[in-house]
Amino acid sequence: MTLSGTNLAHAHSYNRRVVLEAARLYGRISRAEIARLTALTPQTVSNITQDLIRMGLLRAAGRRRAAAGQPPVELELVPDGGFTLGLQLDHNALIGTLVNLGGARLGDVAMPIATPTPARALPRMVGMVADLVARTQVPMKRIWGIGVVMPGPFDVEDLSSIGATTLPGWSGFPLAERLGAAVGARVLIENDATAAAIGEKLYGAARQFRDFVYLYVGTGLGGGLFLDGQPYKGQWGNAGELGHVVVDPNGPSCFCGNVGCLERYLSLDAAYAWCRAAGLDVASPAALEAAYRDGAAAPRTWLDEAAAQLRRGLNILENLLDPETVVIGGQLPDALIAALLARLPSLAPSVSQRRQRTVPRLIAATAGPHSAALGAAALPIFDTMSPRLAVLHKKRTAPRSGGFVARGAQP
Repeated sequence: MTLSGTNLAHAHSYNRRVVLEAARLYGRISRAEIARLTALTPQTVSNITQDLIRMGLLRAAGRRRAAAGQPPVELELVPDGGFTLGLQLDHNALIGTLVNLGGARLGDVAMPIATPTPARALPRMVGMVADLVARTQVPMKRIWGIGVVMPGPFDVEDLSSIGATTLPGWSGFPLAERLGAAVGARVLIENDATAAAIGEKLYGAARQFRDFVYLYVGTGLGGGLFLDGQPYKGQWGNAGELGHVVVDPNGPSCFCGNVGCLERYLSLDAAYAWCRAAGLDVASPAALEAAYRDGAAAPRTWLDEAAAQLRRGLNILENLLDPETVVIGGQLPDALIAALLARLPSLAPSVSQRRQRTVPRLIAATAGPHSAALGAAALPIFDTMSPRLAVLHKKRTAPRSGGFVARGAQP
């Protein structure tokens, strides 16, 4: 990959992000390689890396073996150079995780929460932050920021507060300001699907992709978009609201006012409703998986219908965005994701159908059910470390394992 920097003196902060991103992507890397990858001068790279070493974000990692001559000193990110914290609020649970700059999860907490209104959820968020800080013994002053994710869409009339797939009461609530003031840290807010896409990009199956769509199957259905290597959120932060794409104009009514939305077929809420109609008491992902493994007919017929409608939705996505691949994950158990993929051996023709493909058009996520919480923890990292301007990427001659991210303090 090539990370384009600039040698303008006033762009020092941006160039620092570029250098950090190079170290994150490639793991151990020499100053000369950073210069080649970023198009920065060797002197600029040397100055920036010295700054980052003094800040405790980079360190010398030894010399690479060479057949002849003096091998260069390689640099790497310092895993404990920074820490971030992520909170995921869902319809019945609050999940928290604290990670270091290397992406290691140092502490995880989960608690059930019924009717998660701001009045009920905010005190629990404050308590969970304190709990994670106490468990990990990471002082608040070393935490670069807190990411909070919850189901979208945000602040959209008739979409943000109606129906079983939404969290009512949050429209207009100043969560970032209130939580930030209570815990003494900056807070970033994101929808769960975009955060899950970030988690998958950093820790899962999407590490190698610059352009992909993440389908987040939760109580509803959301989508996270990565375009040109960066999360794309749209003007109002609701890009990728795939659950309300109409796939069947003669389908069932949706809470949003339309009919035949993809979410009415592919979501946990849709699966539970399908099972209830068949007389099966299913109200959690674990219960849905148990019913499927026990051979119950309802989960299988639901999967049949969900796959048929997803096939239509994927055709729309691919023709609009031309992604490298579509990743599907979220709270739907792995066994049911595999069963869903098995029902889609071939997809409808689209611009993504080409002979030279090396990656399937639809793949399963691998970051696990906590991908949204991991993505939440990564929000401050993306905000701090990733360059804001478009970056160009190319494979270097001898790629090695890259680092991954959890973003943080203002370098």
